[in-house]
Amino acid sequence: MQLIDNIPVWGPPDEGALSQIKTCAKTADKVALMADDHKGYAVPIGGVVAYKNSISPSGVGFDIACGNKAVLLDIPGSALRADITRSWMSFGRQSALGSDGANAEKVDHPLLRVPRGSARPLLR
Repeated sequence: MQLIDNIPVWGPPDEGALSQIKTCAKTADKVALMADDHKGYAVPIGGVVAYKNSISPSGVGFDIACGNKAVLLDIPGSALRADITRSWMSFGRQSALGSDGANAEKVDHPLLRVPRGSARPLLR
């Protein structure tokens, strides 16, 4: 691990990813850059960005559509944690998106019209 501008960096950084994590560091509480990083859309792939009282949509899967999801619930966290498996399965059944096909609801949005396996970016 090395420190670059006070940012913990593992492995030799991609210059685009390093530039992005430096930008993220301006507003985040903590940042780091993991090995095998590369440039994303806003947060570098392999970037770790932590905020004390905020969530960054671009930091929870926006860049690579990795399936992370932020959900506002009307139950306390302790109740969710007590039965996380059942809760998670319920979210999946109610979601219109996902790879398991559990929900038959079809969603039409330009973002979702990119052919599977396409290398072009979803958003610009």
